[in-house]
Amino acid sequence: MRRRRLRAALSTAALATAAMTAVPAAVSPAAAAPAPAVRPAAARDWSTAVVDSTMARYTPQTIGGWSYPVGLYLYGQYLVYRRTHDPRLLAYIKAYVDRFVSADGSIGQSFDSLDSMQAGRLLVILHHETGQDRYRKAAQKIRDRLNTYPRTSDGGFWHADTSSRAHQLWADGAYMVNPFLVEYGQEFHDGAYADGEAARQLYVYGHHLQVASGLLRHAYDESRSASWADPATGLAPEHWCRAVGWYAMATVNVLDAIPANQQYRPQLLGIFTTLASALEKYQDPASGRWFQVIDKGDRPDDWTETSCSSMFAYALDRGAQQGYLDGHFRSVARRGYQGVLARLSVGADGRTELSGISVGTNVGTYAYYAARPRAVNDFHGLGAFLIMNEQLREDGGMS
Repeated sequence: MRRRRLRAALSTAALATAAMTAVPAAVSPAAAAPAPAVRPAAARDWSTAVVDSTMARYTPQTIGGWSYPVGLYLYGQYLVYRRTHDPRLLAYIKAYVDRFVSADGSIGQSFDSLDSMQAGRLLVILHHETGQDRYRKAAQKIRDRLNTYPRTSDGGFWHADTSSRAHQLWADGAYMVNPFLVEYGQEFHDGAYADGEAARQLYVYGHHLQVASGLLRHAYDESRSASWADPATGLAPEHWCRAVGWYAMATVNVLDAIPANQQYRPQLLGIFTTLASALEKYQDPASGRWFQVIDKGDRPDDWTETSCSSMFAYALDRGAQQGYLDGHFRSVARRGYQGVLARLSVGADGRTELSGISVGTNVGTYAYYAARPRAVNDFHGLGAFLIMNEQLREDGGMS
């Protein structure tokens, strides 16, 4: 999405000082004994509560390697920083990224999968905030990799440059590279390529993955050789909610960035409005959330999932706010928002807990998705929650 310029950038010295003095010590989540949960009231700043709790559990050195779940969470933390201007939050992000980016801008990543590119958004952010050229150089490695990255016959980026993912488009991948692309283009004046490429990718993905119901299938295999691929269509059998959530968020981010006359804009708006109507249809009326397999909520083993519910609430609210969707989708989004808030609790130690989050998931059958473990404080859920919460706070969702 098109990022708003901050009032002032922190100096490198201030970042370093904050990193040394303000980052909490690591605490293993598994080491703490379970405590009675207290359901949250709506008035608290849940973004800062989640960020403070996560920074108390992990240092920038122990939060994990270069990965898209950590990148998603830290992007959400950056959104909280933009609002609060708390220097600890940006210092933490910088300390994490500096584990991987050398002073000369080199970064030890091959970028042979779309997943590995998502955390590249942090490189753009840190260049914007610090002006240090090493972050531009590291981000450019992703941009240059796209010149040789494998594609389907109609130009869609493969999910990964490996034999097990060859010729495949996963809805997840729409978010892993396209928001980075438009933000890279804006920061480094490469919008002529970046905006067009991101819009084209979303169109190609949507063209293959969206079916008559308006929902998207998890994946498509042009070669029809994957075990899950329909031999006639190449499509995966199910509508996995987080995969669709990734696509929905990416579409909003790209629509926010590309010009009004961009070639694929009308098609993206059509895909998005059709998807939004399907999401409204399949929203759980009892909880406001969405099911792990979106269209099979009537089955007893299906369950409402927190990360995708956050993603949908964000995308629908932002879409209505920006005029991409009819205004009534704000109320759909707010029902989803309240449903996600119900998954928050606070332990006796004062730290937040966010439950009902599907762990990382490949393409599979209904039984596979329904049986996926449900984690607490998984970064997929924490990151999506922060993105949603910052949007709904801004758009009056807490009133």
